[in-house]
Amino acid sequence: MSDAQQSTEDLAILEQLNLDYIHSDQSNDVERFKEFLADDFIIQIEGATRNRDEYLEYIAKPRPFKDLAVHDVNIRILSDVALIHARVTLTTLDDGVAREALYTDAYQKRGGTWVCVAACAPDPVAIA
Repeated sequence: MSDAQQSTEDLAILEQLNLDYIHSDQSNDVERFKEFLADDFIIQIEGATRNRDEYLEYIAKPRPFKDLAVHDVNIRILSDVALIHARVTLTTLDDGVAREALYTDAYQKRGGTWVCVAACAPDPVAIA
């Protein structure tokens, strides 16, 4: 397989993983997260750093938002590492306010499979 074919295939896989991440977050799909989060995964979210198990516990709780959607996705493949930068919009349930946030996820190709190794998701801010 040529580098161009591999890059196209990897890009399609990473695009789907990004969509799966967003969908799994909105729908509390812990089982799907278990499939693509690396064992050594860490995330910075809500002012804390959490490991894989802590994040899975967090995801299992009811989501405090609805209508999670992803926008402006930029995937950069850097050999066996890929960075996904994007913006999400959502509506918080407690106050009905539309919010948005930027995020960056890092994936690594391990044993031929892309896994998410790190994520940074700052608290959403109200959309003016």
